[in-house]
Amino acid sequence: MRVKTAIVIGGGIAGPVAALALRRAGITATVHEAYPSTTDGIGGTLALAPNGLAALGAVDADRAVAMIATPIHRTAMAIGRRRIDLPGLAGVPPLHVVHRNELHRVLHERAAAEGIVVEHGRRLVDVRETDTGVTARFADGGTATADVLIGADGVRSTVRALIDPDDPGPRFTGLLGFEAVARHEVDVEPGTMTFTFGRRGYYLYWPEPGGGTRWGVNLPQQRPMSLTEARAVSPADWMRTLRAAHADDDPGRDLMSTSDPDELQVVGSLHIMPPVRHWHRGRMVLVGDAAHAPSNSSGQGASLAIESAVQLARCLRDLPDARSAFVAFERLRRDRVERVAARAARINQAKAPGPVARALMPLLMPLLVKTAMNPEKTIGPEQRYVIDWDAPVTSGPTGR
Repeated sequence: MRVKTAIVIGGGIAGPVAALALRRAGITATVHEAYPSTTDGIGGTLALAPNGLAALGAVDADRAVAMIATPIHRTAMAIGRRRIDLPGLAGVPPLHVVHRNELHRVLHERAAAEGIVVEHGRRLVDVRETDTGVTARFADGGTATADVLIGADGVRSTVRALIDPDDPGPRFTGLLGFEAVARHEVDVEPGTMTFTFGRRGYYLYWPEPGGGTRWGVNLPQQRPMSLTEARAVSPADWMRTLRAAHADDDPGRDLMSTSDPDELQVVGSLHIMPPVRHWHRGRMVLVGDAAHAPSNSSGQGASLAIESAVQLARCLRDLPDARSAFVAFERLRRDRVERVAARAARINQAKAPGPVARALMPLLMPLLVKTAMNPEKTIGPEQRYVIDWDAPVTSGPTGR
């Protein structure tokens, strides 16, 4: 039986995009979000690659998102005083960086404009399936029933635990994330993002359009900390730690010393999802970070989540029942997202180089750029990927 209605669990990025794409596919979806309101102030900046922006075009959100984002036209790598421009792809739009909260706002506005219902304060606790549908039960005692249930509820997904109670969940990368805007102005062209290996940790930065320099730090950490634990530490204490870690770095020292601790965004432990064994069961399916969350080193987390939301809607539109749609969806997505995750994992290993590696890096960087960093081979298949919304999805092995 063709799917006509859907419950979407999670109102972050993949959830609203999935609901918008489902509506375009002729399927009515409601979004249920555990937070009591939109996520004002939660989270830092994220990157949208060209493929992610292209996927947003399928739900007519690409232009609105581009308007609130900062385009990054150039990237560079720096170690000490050595700086090398990184090669990019020709003929694709630039990377766009956007605050997570602003992206949420735009996506929720698009959903509201399409008449999509988003219910807040709805924390999923259980699911009951029948031959004709699926019923979600929430912590507030309410329920919702539809043909399928889509888990877009992030790396700590409740839906994933219901699909496979033995799933191990996310894996800690050994890094904590922080972000702020410094008053210090770096001497680089606007629209340039610089990846820097400091003496004690990795950081990146770019000129902020409104003045100052936005920076992000991946601080090595022995044990994972929940977001609640990380934010229980005062921003002033964290800033002292960051200033000590980057005291010998240029421009890290100036970036940290001219940043207001009260404006520090504590992102907390950075996690990845190891390959998830079961993306679907019965009438339930995972999308976005709940199924695949590569390290932030990939620059593809949000973009892959958006792509998957659109592809899932295509599969449910074109295939005769939920099971065949879910099988086709996994076939279309698994290999792609796991390749991206594997590339990001290799980058992660270099984010905290030892003293010998740091000493050799300035010598190896030019050779690395000429050989290993061939953009067409490394990021071309990722960033040139465009979903053909109008192409029919079939259930065979070559289905698009």
